[in-house]
Amino acid sequence: MSGRKKGVVADINITPFTDVVLVLLIIFMITTPMLSQHQIKVNLPEAAETTETSEDKIIEVSIDKDGFVYIDGTQFHDEYVEQTIKDMINKYPDRPVVIKGDKDIKYDLVVNVMDKAKKAGVSKFGLAIDVPNKKNS
Repeated sequence: MSGRKKGVVADINITPFTDVVLVLLIIFMITTPMLSQHQIKVNLPEAAETTETSEDKIIEVSIDKDGFVYIDGTQFHDEYVEQTIKDMINKYPDRPVVIKGDKDIKYDLVVNVMDKAKKAGVSKFGLAIDVPNKKNS
């Protein structure tokens, strides 16, 4: 008899597990940047005419249907909205603030954000609307 012991081998092969984890890591690395874009769903009210504004030259303040406030795609608590807008105006003094309020929210939420924007020193701001497709009649 040789010096080997006979018995059950209790080694665990972790190579397949490592492969799966690395694949998941790559998937998350690819999909995460796509999720962080400005994609706040706001159902805007409609109007007949509007002036065009370039999206990259504005400070966008969105209010969703649940009343949450987003500034350039980042959600902020109500008490930090004024200071955040003030910081953005100091950083980009020539950019207007465009408020995108969902049409189903209470009007006082939009007025509250407008008031905070004025207190923050905003001199140029507007309200975003949807323009319905015009049919030639």
